[in-house]
Amino acid sequence: MITAIVFINAEVARIPEVGASIAEIDGVSEVYSVTGQIDLIALIRVREHDDVARVVADQLNKVPGVNGTETHIAFRTYSRHDLESAFSIGPD
Repeated sequence: MITAIVFINAEVARIPEVGASIAEIDGVSEVYSVTGQIDLIALIRVREHDDVARVVADQLNKVPGVNGTETHIAFRTYSRHDLESAFSIGPD
């Protein structure tokens, strides 16, 4: 599993709809509205490096209201909490 963290600059008046549109893209697991120099952060979880390009370059960057992105590929995980909860089945 490849995880990419995408920092997104968006048109301020369109942040809610931009975030919602990005969240609908296959491969995007979460989108957060944040404070600071960027507007949104998207977490991408895919199987292949080529899939990162498909999600970010071919789809996310083309969402109306996206002004720019910066993508970071994660290469080591120090906490498995999110992955364990994402793939758990049934009640605890």
